[in-house]
Amino acid sequence: MSANVDLNNRPDYDRILQDIADYVLNYTVVSGEALDTARNCLMDTLGCGLLALRFPECTKHLGPLVDGTVVPHGARVPGTSYRLDPVKAAWDIGCIVRWLDYNDTWLAAEWGHPSDNLGGILAVADHLSQKRVANGEAPLSMRTVLEAMVMAHEIQGVIALENAFNRVGLDHVLLVKVASTAVCAKLMGANREQLLSALSHAFVDGQALRTYRHAPNAGSRKSWAAGDASSRGVRLADIALRGEMGVPGVLTAPQWGFYDVLFSHTNKDLALKPECKRVFSLSQPFASYVMENVLFKISFPAEFHAQTACEAAVALHPQVRNRLHEIDRIVITTHESAIRIISKVGTLANAADRDHCIQYMTAVPLIFGNLVAEHYEDEFHAAHPTIDRLREKMEIVEDPRFTREYLEADKRSIANAVQVFFSDGSSTERVVVEYPIGHRRRRAEGIPLLEEKFKANLATRFAGQRVSEIFALCKDQAMLEATAVHRFVDLLVI
Repeated sequence: MSANVDLNNRPDYDRILQDIADYVLNYTVVSGEALDTARNCLMDTLGCGLLALRFPECTKHLGPLVDGTVVPHGARVPGTSYRLDPVKAAWDIGCIVRWLDYNDTWLAAEWGHPSDNLGGILAVADHLSQKRVANGEAPLSMRTVLEAMVMAHEIQGVIALENAFNRVGLDHVLLVKVASTAVCAKLMGANREQLLSALSHAFVDGQALRTYRHAPNAGSRKSWAAGDASSRGVRLADIALRGEMGVPGVLTAPQWGFYDVLFSHTNKDLALKPECKRVFSLSQPFASYVMENVLFKISFPAEFHAQTACEAAVALHPQVRNRLHEIDRIVITTHESAIRIISKVGTLANAADRDHCIQYMTAVPLIFGNLVAEHYEDEFHAAHPTIDRLREKMEIVEDPRFTREYLEADKRSIANAVQVFFSDGSSTERVVVEYPIGHRRRRAEGIPLLEEKFKANLATRFAGQRVSEIFALCKDQAMLEATAVHRFVDLLVI
């Protein structure tokens, strides 16, 4: 046989695609902790979306692509009156959820925000529930939504444990697209072949670059990228359910597959030799681990690697607020991932740039004793030049223990320490915060604050009686799980 021809033996689907499909189709969520956490995650995620509706830069993206379009049985966007096709609704819900960088987080070799998948999940479930009722069938229940959230968290989070897409320049929203594709295809009734087809196309797609998250190009795309990815998952699921064939060797195909094209190239961080091909590594089977261990952003709308730095800065505020002009230097001791992602000097061009700068996110609470979304806006930054003066006095130092324990499975700390030194030679104490308040190790302390955050966010869109009604339902696990999806969403629309 000539060496100049391809061997056209069509392979089986790549193993990891089969693992994801079999998990989604066959796994039963039995963990009470996972379902309870999913309920809290639902509250927090929806609240973050409602709060984002206060910002015109977010709301300008919302609504139908053609003004005035109303879709029969269309999915609703919480906090609005929009009724959209599920693909655009997933985009809008995902956009508002992620806009303020305030929803949950997962930190490992790769980072991300698994609740970004709620965009696709809620849009599809709301549409299907309405459609079922119109056809005389039983609607979907919120238990189904919570189970889908657990599974989406698990797919995104377990793949992220040992696979650093950021090391090859790809953005973590790739995993949002994969997870949303899987769980939305299941909600839509996909069989195994259809689900595998949809997953394969999620990897065939061109993947987002991380450039919009990093200096000097950080910008607002990072606030809608996950909604875009979850929306794409819904679209790919729909394509597969229409009978579109899959691409079985999408990951492993020599030269043309994902591993060879996007996951194995060398760079100065990896220092890979050509023969050192990278493939996905899964350290544990899919179950409910990620939802049980997910991190909530409770206190600050800030990139998660800086959460403990913000908390330390708030603690130091009383010691420095009247001595800002005396500050000689500020030492932030942190971990490697924070240095690589959010440590930056120089001009910060926009709000998205500022909420990914550990120096900015530490300076603001040192000065004001708090950090809220409005503190990133251009007007606030321009009115307070002291912020940049403090940034110029900051030193960033890596603590090897912080870096090590960030990755240890039984710790997953996100530690930071802050200490302020004054021109007269005195200094504050060195405040160390190992675990943010949204960490599993601080759940008992954090959940009451998460609930208060949710109520406050509800109050930005709804009157008191509606706030009380929504909150009471979300607090009751059994009642929430039994509620029809479309009836739940009824409570969230204007």
